Amino acid sequence: MKILRDGASYSHREVVDLLMEFSAFKDRVEKKFKELARELEGKNNEHELWVNLYLISTDYAEEQYNKKQRQETIQKVS
Repeated sequence: MKILRDGASYSHREVVDLLMEFSAFKDRVEKKFKELARELEGKNNEHELWVNLYLISTDYAEEQYNKKQRQETIQKVS
């Protein structure tokens, strides 16, 4: 997964891929967390809330991936 970085430039394809990924994320959250989705629905800053939720989840996923990679490296060294 590619994360948006300030000041970076992205190709049209990368932007489309990111939008598709975001849309799939939103669909999964709406199905799994219906109450949360209802809370966000209709708010004047609904899109901003969804984007922030997406960014939080991608940051968490990246941290978990990095942690797993470090643990695997430590286990290989041992």
